[in-house]
Amino acid sequence: MPVQQAIDDSALLALARQTIATGLEQHCLCLPDVETYSERWREDTASFVTLKLAGDLRGCIGTLEAVEPLVTNVARNAYNAAFNDPRFPPLTAVELPLARLSVSLLTAPEPLAFTTESDLLEQLQPHSDGLIIERGQQHATFLPTVWDSVKTPVQFLQALKQKAGLSPDTQPERAWRYRTQTWQEPDPAPG
Repeated sequence: MPVQQAIDDSALLALARQTIATGLEQHCLCLPDVETYSERWREDTASFVTLKLAGDLRGCIGTLEAVEPLVTNVARNAYNAAFNDPRFPPLTAVELPLARLSVSLLTAPEPLAFTTESDLLEQLQPHSDGLIIERGQQHATFLPTVWDSVKTPVQFLQALKQKAGLSPDTQPERAWRYRTQTWQEPDPAPG
C-alpha cells in the first residue's frame, strides 16, 4: 500500500468506508498497518465517525482523548459506529451504499469554569463548540454538528443533559468544550 501523503476528505472518508466494508465481509475489525501511513496519520488523534441513512442518525462512535494514531482511531470508530453503537442494530450490506459518513477530528477538550448553567452557556459558541458534561458517573457529549438540530443553547444543553441521564433541573458539575474539523460525504444525487 502506498504511503498516504496528506489528510484530506476523500482519504479519511475512504478509510472509514473501507473499514466498514471489510467488517461486513470478514465480520471483524481489521485495522490498517500504521507504518504504511505518513507521519500525520500516525499522530495520536481523537475522532468521531457518524453514519446517517436518509438524513437520520444510524451510528456515531468516537473518542474524546487522543490515545492512538489517527488512522487506527478513525478505522476503529468507523467499525464501531457501523456495528457496535448500542442504539442501533449492526449496519447491513444493503445499507452501506446508502449510508453517508462523516469523520470529525477533535481538538483537546478545554475545561470550563462555571457556577450556573447560564454562565456555562455564555462561554459556548454555537455551531463551533462541542460540549462534554459530567456529574458523578454520568456524562455525555455533543459534537458541534448537533447545534444544527436545536434552536437555542438552552435546548442544546437540555438535550445533552437528557443524553447523560441527568434530569432537566440537575446542573452538570464539570464541562469541557472542544472544536472539530469535519469531513462529510455528499448526499447521493437524486435518482
